[in-house]
Amino acid sequence: MDKFENVTVVKKANIYFDGKVTSRIVMFPGGEKKTLGIMLPGEYEFGTESKELMEITQGSLDVKLPGSDEWKTITGGESFEVPANSSFSLVVKETTDYCCSYL
Repeated sequence: MDKFENVTVVKKANIYFDGKVTSRIVMFPGGEKKTLGIMLPGEYEFGTESKELMEITQGSLDVKLPGSDEWKTITGGESFEVPANSSFSLVVKETTDYCCSYL
């Protein structure tokens, strides 16, 4: 899906890691929530409350998912899932655009 229709966008940005990661919340009529954001190059660790689907729309990063010791490279057009109540690590190689869906 390249665009969202009939949604509400929260104006205030979520800002993490001294501004190196930012996102905006997109709310859908049925109650679904997504965030759209940008990550600048760097190393980050995130925690989850709910299961997440991270779609990388542009850029490149390495991800280490919970329970794994291996890093996996993800590029624009690819995605990965993260279980609820866990954490995952990223090494963002270049400015990366993403969409996160909360499942």
